[in-house]
Amino acid sequence: MISNNLLTVAYIVASAFFILSLGGLSNPETSRRGNLFGIIGMIIAVAATAFSAQVSGTGYGILVATLVIGSIIGAVLAARVAMTSMPELVAVLHSFVGLAAVLVGIASHLEHKTFASPTEKTIHEIEVFIGVFIGAITFTGSIIAFGKLRAIISSKPLMLPARHWLNLIMILVCVFLGYQFLTAENALTPLLIMTGIAAVLGVHLVMAIGGGDMPVVVSMLNSYSGWAAAAAGFMLSNDLLIVTGALVGSSGAILSAIMCKAMNRSFISVIAGGFGTDSSSPSGQTPQEPQGEVTPISVEETVHLLKSARHVIIVPGYGMAVAQAQHAVAEITKKLRERKIEVRFGIHPVAGRLPGHMNVLLAEAKVPYDIVLEMDEINEDFPETDVVLVIGANDTVNPSALDDPSSPIAGMPVLEVWKAAFTIVMKRGMASGYAGVENPLFFKENTRMLFGDAKKNVDAILAELIR
Repeated sequence: MISNNLLTVAYIVASAFFILSLGGLSNPETSRRGNLFGIIGMIIAVAATAFSAQVSGTGYGILVATLVIGSIIGAVLAARVAMTSMPELVAVLHSFVGLAAVLVGIASHLEHKTFASPTEKTIHEIEVFIGVFIGAITFTGSIIAFGKLRAIISSKPLMLPARHWLNLIMILVCVFLGYQFLTAENALTPLLIMTGIAAVLGVHLVMAIGGGDMPVVVSMLNSYSGWAAAAAGFMLSNDLLIVTGALVGSSGAILSAIMCKAMNRSFISVIAGGFGTDSSSPSGQTPQEPQGEVTPISVEETVHLLKSARHVIIVPGYGMAVAQAQHAVAEITKKLRERKIEVRFGIHPVAGRLPGHMNVLLAEAKVPYDIVLEMDEINEDFPETDVVLVIGANDTVNPSALDDPSSPIAGMPVLEVWKAAFTIVMKRGMASGYAGVENPLFFKENTRMLFGDAKKNVDAILAELIR
């Protein structure tokens, strides 16, 4: 058993490692080191807590059992979950944090504690109420996010009449129940009722968000889970949990702000209901329907264009992730560069269904970091590009975001791939993207459509390049 002073020192060291971990994860080149720092920090935190005065006797048996079971489940999930399913896994993990905050809050309320003063008791009760409120929203909201990402639930937003008023009424009722919780003798009843209402609020908030905004939802729920963990830290008087939760909560909020900026949207507008809706468009206009005919292209013609090019930009999207085509794409990149053809990647901030999703896939395939560029870094280079290869991207390369003010995605910055000499789009068919918005790019004169499974087409292109 370690002393309280040594426990405090261990928590400070663990917090330092967590901060270093966040710093490392901010850059693909240092992300492995960031993960390592996070693992070291968590090992120190768990070990210090296990040997503290808070755990004794039979508590060790329960602690060891939960650690073993949790570790086995985590290891199995990490080994079996594909990169394409990572967004869903993240959403599920957020729901666990929210549920933990709810259970810790209710247990903390039921525990008979002695307080030095009424003020201290009131502060503790406020911590419990807020922690349970945030946890309940995070829990149910994350489950709905998982369902949408998994395609179990439709990606279209749920548009109930007066939905904003409905949200406001539920929040006001929760505030009233908070007053009841602080003043009533039987405080458990208002706490449980608030938990149920907050759970419904979490469902409604995420159900009202369109599929195109899901990357922001994931980062938003990440922030919620952090604040829920911090609230649990206050309830348990655990400084490390407070610090860790605050780090996760604040970093998630910053990431959400970055995502919203990339989509030209305010954080409030995303929460209120994102794009890809069936609601009437602004100013009463009807969204423009794409006009014209598509021009198909064969694998052989695609390879001919690539071989003849000097500058090529590859724009990956969720379709590449689903097809697991990143490794073949990396090999194509290598073969083209051996021919002295400049190849770079253009990544939209919300490509895929998780912030940084495409970057992780390309890093997994060992694509050099220096040729993977963000939208702002590469958008001006499309007019000087000979061939753009769009692999499974749709909404992030949709020109209606800039050209059609009545479009549901109007104002969203996109990769302007249509400005290249030739744009080759790989798609299974002519279906709209995850946001449910038609794409006029497919009908432009310099666009060629390579239909079929992305993995098979990419493999065929690679085979032709090797010949």
